[in-house]
Amino acid sequence: MKEEISKVLTMVQEGKIDADKGSELIRVLQEKEDSANKLHEKTVKYIDKTLKIRVISAENDNVKVNLPLKLVKAVLIAGHSIAASIPQSEKYVKDIDINLIIEAIENELDGQIVDVQSANGDSVSVIIE
Repeated sequence: MKEEISKVLTMVQEGKIDADKGSELIRVLQEKEDSANKLHEKTVKYIDKTLKIRVISAENDNVKVNLPLKLVKAVLIAGHSIAASIPQSEKYVKDIDINLIIEAIENELDGQIVDVQSANGDSVSVIIE
């Protein structure tokens, strides 16, 4: 951004634009940078969240898994392509739209994304927080 401001100042100095126009251009450049910084901070905060998987069974066979979204995203991309190339697992992963899952992460899907309750009292929850 310093380079762009320097160009604006040079244009003012050379008389190509007046000081008011130069001031307006600098203000717009600063707002643009502030907006980009806020978006980056928001994205960083989101990718630092955790994917939580909870399985509660009627027989008390409970499972709790916490995975950082950074890890989930990396493993999904690598794991899906590996699993698709193994004949024994290919049939299980061929219908999984990995791009949809990655897109959900990149679009900052948040909160409870899966909630299953069975008739016998078992439950499965997947949450991003």
